[in-house]
Amino acid sequence: MNDYDRARLVAQAFLKGEQTPTRKIIQEKVKIAVESTRSSEQGRAVEVDEEKLVRELESLFNIWMGPGTVLENPKDGHIPWLADRNSEVNWDFWNRYVLYLEEDKGWAPATTRGLDQLTDSILERLENPLRSGAWDRRGMVVGQVQSGKTANYTGLICKAVDAGYKLIIVLAGMQDSLRSQTQLRLDEGFLGYDSQVHRASTQESSSIGVGQIPLGKRLIADSATNSANNGDFSKKVAGQFGVSAGAGNPLLFVVKKNTTVLKNLLHWALRHGDKHEKSAKRIVRGVPLLVIDDEADNASINTNSPLFDENGQVQEEYDVSAINGLIRRLLHSFEKSAYVGYTATPFANIFIYSEPTQKNPEYGDDLFPSSFIINLPAPSNYIGPVQVFGLDREPTIGREASEALPIIRPVDDQKEWMPEKHKKDHVPGELPQSLKQAIRAFILCCAARIVRGQENEHNSMLVHVARFTAVQSEVAKQVKDELTSLQKRLRYGDSNAPGKLEEEFEKLWKDDFVPTTSSIISSIPDPELKSVSWEEVKPLLHRAASKIQVKKINGTAKDVLDYWEHKDKGLSVIAIGGDKLSRGLTLEGLSVSYYLRASKMYDTLMQMGRWFGYRPGYLDLCRLYTTDELIEWYEHITVASEELRQEFDYMADAGATPDEFGLKVRTHPQGLLITGVNKMKTGTVMQLSYTRSLSETTIFYKDEKKNQQNLEVTEELLRKLGSHTRQEKNNYIWEQVSAEKVIDFLSGYESHDNCRLANTSLLVKYIEAQLPADELILWTVVLISNNRAKNTWRFVDHEVGLTLRKDTSPESSQEYRLSNSRLLSPNDEWLDLSRETRDEILNLTNQRRAEAGKPPSSSNTPDAKIVRSKRSPRNGLLLIYPLDPEGINSEIPVIGFVMSFPDSKTAQMVEYRVNNPYWKQEFGQP
Repeated sequence: MNDYDRARLVAQAFLKGEQTPTRKIIQEKVKIAVESTRSSEQGRAVEVDEEKLVRELESLFNIWMGPGTVLENPKDGHIPWLADRNSEVNWDFWNRYVLYLEEDKGWAPATTRGLDQLTDSILERLENPLRSGAWDRRGMVVGQVQSGKTANYTGLICKAVDAGYKLIIVLAGMQDSLRSQTQLRLDEGFLGYDSQVHRASTQESSSIGVGQIPLGKRLIADSATNSANNGDFSKKVAGQFGVSAGAGNPLLFVVKKNTTVLKNLLHWALRHGDKHEKSAKRIVRGVPLLVIDDEADNASINTNSPLFDENGQVQEEYDVSAINGLIRRLLHSFEKSAYVGYTATPFANIFIYSEPTQKNPEYGDDLFPSSFIINLPAPSNYIGPVQVFGLDREPTIGREASEALPIIRPVDDQKEWMPEKHKKDHVPGELPQSLKQAIRAFILCCAARIVRGQENEHNSMLVHVARFTAVQSEVAKQVKDELTSLQKRLRYGDSNAPGKLEEEFEKLWKDDFVPTTSSIISSIPDPELKSVSWEEVKPLLHRAASKIQVKKINGTAKDVLDYWEHKDKGLSVIAIGGDKLSRGLTLEGLSVSYYLRASKMYDTLMQMGRWFGYRPGYLDLCRLYTTDELIEWYEHITVASEELRQEFDYMADAGATPDEFGLKVRTHPQGLLITGVNKMKTGTVMQLSYTRSLSETTIFYKDEKKNQQNLEVTEELLRKLGSHTRQEKNNYIWEQVSAEKVIDFLSGYESHDNCRLANTSLLVKYIEAQLPADELILWTVVLISNNRAKNTWRFVDHEVGLTLRKDTSPESSQEYRLSNSRLLSPNDEWLDLSRETRDEILNLTNQRRAEAGKPPSSSNTPDAKIVRSKRSPRNGLLLIYPLDPEGINSEIPVIGFVMSFPDSKTAQMVEYRVNNPYWKQEFGQP
């Protein structure tokens, strides 16, 4: 440990009691810590950059984390236990892990406190491992992509073992590299030794991670697997493994979701089971089992539809997909078991379970999280989709506007080099200029990090442009040739054009990096960020570039991302791959991403977003090179994700159960877009409810005839409505409009086939289904008139200012797509409500923001869920937006609409059928 790290640990110890220490307090403690380090190292000079340490600690203590939210089933026979046993349990594994996170990994005290509370929240919803008799718990933990789920379940494992769980099985993805990475993380955070050297902690020399934290006693847990790429639970290992389940020390397995491996594991477990008297199946008794399913939406779900009898009941003997069946058989073979799935994209898990209570005598219950679902908050320093892609002020989810970070660089020169639908034998031509620039940006990033004292940190660049391994190999050759050329030119100079390369780097630095750093420093509270001059970067370019390697990371390549082997000096790598890089695998110090893989499926896009996560001290140096189309889709799924997360929090406040949330998600309009419908059979019947939700047109035709039809339908509605009731901010408002008039408008309006959230036939079907219950019988209709409009249009007797919305689709497209998939303007959604009700809504909005640790709404934007809950179930809101044809070089306005539906406890659902050929054509395959 160097002088700086010693001083940091001492300063952190002095500051531990401080909740939010000021800069002055931090400076004082740092001075004392440095003096303390000097006095303990008498006889030699102690070198500590005090200002750097102050900035690091200032950043550390500015991090905060909100509380998690929980949905649980209070009637499933669970007995609360943690509070009663808390004082009697020796939390040794957990306490050691906390010390490791704070002292070795530099975690903020607020973050470890948050982790303590969250892991307690999960643990107390598992069963007491000492509880007698049979029990089974099924839960799910939902976090953001790359937000620290591994750290969370490592903490959970530590606490579970402290409490008495004897057998821990971690299902770690489908790739050897991901399983190996997960095992290494658990070696460091739980076992405390290198599992490649020993299967149990028997020698000091193998100590790593938590094993190097002095506790005064040795904590022992065994591992049946190791962190080598081939360290899984193979048949050979299973045959030689003589340890029985539950005998002696806690036992860890980290295994792939692979049928052969899971069969090996199941056969090993059943060797230690007793035969059940009635069924003759073997049951392992008295051994509390905890299964952690990492990336639970990948491979674990049962993609085979259940069979139904003539009464519509699920037949017991239905077929299940292989991996799902083996996981369930494993759980079903233990008398005491707990299953916790971790994922950032949980909606596929929930969507496929149209019958959450499916039972099967061989496999037991399906993996639906019927006991609990916990939504993990991300710490304040997390950089996720909202930060990267931004968010317009979102009335639908009560979000303030969030500017996108200035780190995205659109790519438009890749089509010849890497056509979107290329074959596996495609040979790419010359590297596009955008990728050459991305490689140069990576070299500049590595050099700037050296200036900032981060030379020994890992640096990674991601190149994800093709799914075929043969094409990836060609790309790797091209990138390596480009990098080698740059390395040589930086070392020896350019004989043909002296100074040219240096000029290229200088131009990129000054035109791109300098303004980006300035912008981010002014908006992101990270004291570790500081301006770096070209004069500082220039002499370090060769040093930074010479350290960079190019590695292929796919199923056929032998390359591995061996960050562990370079932990002292740091690994600088350009990783080229596809699916192996797109789920679960962490790219340490990822700064530059070049990403072209087209997909429009929610879970695929989110999981491919390896650039989400934590970037302390170098966020301003990060870059994402991708296409305008992918940027638009990420913007859209960011809204969809935020809306469904907010739905979760809303239902948690209302005391809803996982089953009720499952039903809500399965029937939510956003489900038309984000669910893994490609996993369902064609013709699957789904149900839909618009209660407390929004429908809006965000995609339109550029067909003049269809737009003329929609214009005429709108004018016909306005003629039927007659004189408006009132005006507000130029908008014309009609109240007490019959549902029949709204249905007539929707029936005549032709929405775009790809605008799934505004399918007029489904909207009509839904409204008609509510009328018998005396709901949605009266509507407020608002004709939106922009008072700052450039152009106007006369609708019947109303002069209307046209709303201008940018078309984000390519010129050749027949679609008119709105930016961020948003038509609704802030505050339009409460135009039908009284001033008193609006004040009440705004107070509730700010109250909720305060509870979530957020400041009051600066723009008086209401929480849309609260708006809809304050509207009577009898009333709906229809907003009509005439859009300026200038946006698509047309002659007549394009008519868009938004429908806001009230909350209803008795809303009738409507059915629709999944059409897989449509989804394949529109969204492709993950």
